[in-house]
Formats: sequence, structure tokens, C-alpha cells
Amino acid sequence: MVTLNGILFSLVAQQSPLPVQQDRWKILPDGSIEWPIDNRLPHTDHVEMSGEKVSMWVQYGVNSEGQPSLNRTMVFPTFRLLPVRTIASMTYNITDDELPRFLINDKLFKAGVYNAAVATDMPEKVTSIRQKGILQINSELGKDKAITLQRTLFPAVDKPVALEKWVFTNTGKQPVKIEMEYLYREVRPAAERTTPVPHSFIVTTANEGLKTVAPGDSVQFGILYEAADKNNPLPAIDMNAAYNDRLQRVNNIESLLQLETPDPILNTAFAFAKIRATESIYKTKGGYLHGPGGLRYYAAIWANDQAEYVNPFFAFLGDDIGNKSAMNAYRWFAKYMNAAYEPIPSSIIAEGDATWHGAKDRGDMAMIAYGAARYALTYGNTDSAKVLWPLIEWCLEYLKRKVNEQGVVASNSDELENRFPAGKANLHTSVLYYDALRSAALLGRQLNVSKEQTNRYEQESQTMRKNIEQYFGATVEGFKTYRYYEGNDTLRAWICSPLTVGLFERKEGTIAALFSPRLWTEDGLASLAGNATFWDRSTLYALRGVLAAGETEKAMEFLRYYSQRRLLGEHVPYAVEAYPEGNQRHLSAESGLYCRIYTEGLFGMRPAGFNSFDCSPRLPNGWDQMALRNIHSFGNVFDLIVNRAGAGKLTITIKKGQQVTKYTIKEGTTKQIQL
Repeated sequence: MVTLNGILFSLVAQQSPLPVQQDRWKILPDGSIEWPIDNRLPHTDHVEMSGEKVSMWVQYGVNSEGQPSLNRTMVFPTFRLLPVRTIASMTYNITDDELPRFLINDKLFKAGVYNAAVATDMPEKVTSIRQKGILQINSELGKDKAITLQRTLFPAVDKPVALEKWVFTNTGKQPVKIEMEYLYREVRPAAERTTPVPHSFIVTTANEGLKTVAPGDSVQFGILYEAADKNNPLPAIDMNAAYNDRLQRVNNIESLLQLETPDPILNTAFAFAKIRATESIYKTKGGYLHGPGGLRYYAAIWANDQAEYVNPFFAFLGDDIGNKSAMNAYRWFAKYMNAAYEPIPSSIIAEGDATWHGAKDRGDMAMIAYGAARYALTYGNTDSAKVLWPLIEWCLEYLKRKVNEQGVVASNSDELENRFPAGKANLHTSVLYYDALRSAALLGRQLNVSKEQTNRYEQESQTMRKNIEQYFGATVEGFKTYRYYEGNDTLRAWICSPLTVGLFERKEGTIAALFSPRLWTEDGLASLAGNATFWDRSTLYALRGVLAAGETEKAMEFLRYYSQRRLLGEHVPYAVEAYPEGNQRHLSAESGLYCRIYTEGLFGMRPAGFNSFDCSPRLPNGWDQMALRNIHSFGNVFDLIVNRAGAGKLTITIKKGQQVTKYTIKEGTTKQIQL
């Protein structure tokens, strides 16, 4: 028994049941999700959708009468403003009141409802909202519901324009006159505030005018939100072609690295996470760059979001743009290597023109070395690995010089940037350094680096493993787990990170702590026990780590809960950044972390060489089979299928074209797969 805050309870019986969730959304046969509007109103939510030159954030809602409201924000990452800052992308917001006017049979129609004089004649009522990389809002108009309206919102794939398509369909028996008025509105920030040339934000209409719609027919109008300057003149836009391009981009992402399990919620959440993680890549003057988004973080990279979180996912996915963005991110960081071993900045911003290093060294070199080494091994391309090797070596040498007297890595802060105490040496940084050393030893052998150097990395990793246990291993709040820093006596979410790199010495106490009421909340892990703040990134690490540690049923219980909440609950459809900070923005790298729960956790894939990986699959009870299809990694394209093979055994099947290779293993063990 332990006592916390005067409450006596048993470690065995401390887990309260997970809350029962009432889904607002449902999964459709085509893999999209739909909110069929019921009486649980009003309700609002927000979602972000991104292309190479624009990100479109939409707050959408339905009031208690069933009428819609939309608030659109367009961010143009490569249309830069002054002063040079991370957030200095040209950004504009458009509400329903700023749209062009519509008239139906000569009566004024505003978004959601007619003006007061005619509102009773033709009200609008939303029937459903759907999304899968494209937001679609369906309504009925009029007391007799003789007109339907479908609004479709999406970003262009490769142009600085977001689009809104309105399709009116006449389901009645009489022709209907429908008009969208012409609108052209240009806003131009002061020349002194723009760089390198003055920019413009333009709202304009497509297919405007008066149309007569026969019964059974429809008419389409468009509203375009565009950016332009003399270097980037206003592009010609075919709205339907832009829609098809966006649909194809989403479908292409969906076709890669497909998860197949008996659980449709997990399969769909994985498919959606791929979209969010991969769409948020911007074509900057320095090449493709992944960006978190969230109305703040564009045309810039971070050592955690890109180098540590999402790039190792791209090495499995096989998206060409994703891999280009990963290599560019590491190349950009490599530009800041120096002979004095001054730290690489935490973030490179403004298309590469400036840096942000406001939290000093957050363990950034550990983040970069960890991610770059895993990426190089998993991607399985010798030339790419040779490009990354000097950066990995440099970061490891930097970290070696930062090892303190107790043998762990000293840093000024951590990736939460002093939002919570991190001491002078934090657990997560040393864990990343340990794993980076392991990966570097494997990678060096693939690149024919001297045996002396690779052996040294291997020995240093084993020393770091011992030092992590000695320095951070502790009993905290009654749990045999880790303290996050010296003097820390309150449970922290990041005690999960050792599990993700194979440090299982304290797995029982750590897992018990993670899923105890002290840390687990209805939205995942609290960053600090007893505090309402949560950041999804630590929850996503924890779910991956608990699976890797072999606590499959416990992990799956919480993974199903989390996935259902994020995909079908009140704020959908992606992993979020944090709360209360950022209002649960759908930052994109977190979706990459969600996918890694499966690749590295459920399927237990850990790179061992350019064409080999260790596989420790965790097939949940009640499942006979699970698969990852169309994996692009280790220099190959293949499927990985796991089946039951009798009592206590599993079959691992590798399907590469017509070539099929099968391995039988004891459940809970590891098999090295050579492709």
C-alpha cells in the first residue's frame, strides 16, 4: 500500500476504468468519417489541411438550430513578413460575413440562414459533415428541402491557393434561379513589412453569375483564397482539377504503408495520421520542408518535430516528398556544425534565413542524432546515409562532451522548453543519446566505418545504459520507475521514453505509473502528475513503449481508447499538440508519432542494417492476423504479415512481389529479418 496526498490505495487496484466514450463521428465504407447531425448541438471543431504553398485551417460549427458557421484561416508559408520570426507567414482570416453574396430566386442567402425577412421561407439545416483530407459540409435549404448545398473546402496541392466549392442541387420540381455575385478583394500588407517583395492576399470568385437550375440538376460556384506577388503571379486555377489533384494526393498517401487489423478504428486512425503527417510539407526556397502547422509553425524545422518525431516515420512510408523533406531537414541542421562544438540551433526558420534558439540546448543534438541514425538505417540508401553520417558523428561528439560527472547528458532544458522543470540533465535526452549510439554503431558498420569507432559507439551505449539506470532510476510516488531529473519527486509523462529504446529494467513500475490515475487522464498522459496540462507526444511515445515492452493487452486497451477519442470524438480526426496551450492544435509531427506506435511498437520493427530489421511483433488477444502492406524501407518494398501459428507461436510472413518468406517464432521473442 502507498499513501499519496493522504489517500491510501493499492498499487494493484489503482487503475480506474477508462471513461465510456460517446462517438460523434462514424467511419464510412470509403474510409472517410462523417458527423451525422443529431440533437447534440451546438458543436464546433477545427481542422487543418495543407498543401505545398498554403495551409487552410477551418473552424466549423453547427448551432442549436442546425445552421452552419465557418471561419477560415489561410497561411502562406513562403510569403514572408518582417520582422523575421517563426510566425511571420502571411496569414488571413475569412468569416462567413466576408463571402460573396448568394441569391436564390432573388432572395438574399447568407451562410447558414437568409436575412431575417425571409429566413422562415428558406432556412438552411446541416445534415452531415465529412472529412478525409477534404472537408465537406452538406445542407438542405428551404422548408420543403428542395435544394441541397454541398460546401467543399481544401488546399491546392502545389499552388498558393485554398478553395471552397459550393454545389447547389435542385431536388424539387420547379426550376430555381441561383446567383453568386462577383467578388474580387485584394489586401496588401505594407511593402516595408514584406520580404523580398510586396505580397497580396486575394479573394475571388469562380463561375459567378446567375444560373437557372432545372429539377435534378446542379450548379457549382467557387471561392478562391490566393496569395500573389511579382515573383509569384496569380495562378490560373481550374477548381475541379485542383480538387482532383488534392484527392489524388490524399489517395496516394493512403496507398502507402497500409495497416490491416481486425479493428476498423485503428486502421482508419492510422490512415488519417498518415495524411496529416505527410500533407504538412511546404515547398520553400530551400526545398521541401516538413512543418508542424497550427497557424504558427511553417517554413521552419525543429530538432524534435522533424528530426526526432516524423522523419523516422517517413523512412517507412515511401512518400517521395516526405523523404526529400527529411533529408533537407538534416542537411539544414548540418550547416550549423562547427569546430568549437557550439550547439546546433533548436529551430531553423523563415525558409532557412534565420534560427530560433530561445530555450538554449534542449537536448537537440540527441534528437538529431537519434532521428538521423534511425532514418538512415530504415531508409536503407547508402548514398543518403553517407550524407547524414558526418552530422550523426558531430552530434555524438557534442553529446559526449556534455556528459556530466555522473555519466549522463547535461542540457539547459528539454523539448517542453522550460514549461516544466527539467533540471540540469533530463531523462529523455540521455535516452535519445543511448539509442543514437546504438544506431550509429549499426550504421557505421554498414558504411564500413572503422571497427574501432563502431565498437566505441557500442561500448559508450552500454555505459550510458548503466548510467541512466544509476542516475535516473528511482522510486517515485511509490512506483519503481525513473526520476526525470535530479531532485524530481513527482511522476512525469516522459518516464515512458526508456521503453521505446529497449530499456526494460523498470518496465513494470513505469507502466503501472503511466496508467495510474496520477498520470493518465481522459486525454492521455498528464505532463506532470496532478497537473491538467497534457501533450500528446508523450502519450504517443508511451503507447509505443508499452507495446515494445510486451505489455500488449494493457497498451491496446489504452490505444483503442485514445484512437477512438481522437478519430470519432469531440475534436477530430488527428493527434493533437497540447492543452491548454494551443487549443489542441493538430500539429502534424504528432501524427507521425501515432503511426510509429504500430511500426515500432505493435510490429516491433527496429532497424538493424540497410536491408535488415529486428521484428518483435505483439499480436493482441483475439486477433488471428495483422499486417503492414506496402512498406517502403530497408531498400525494399514489401508486406509484413503476422499470424497465429498454434499455442504460443507466431508466423512472420514477408511478401516481396511474388517472393514469400515465412518465419515461425515464439510469441514475445525477436526475429531478425534479412531482406
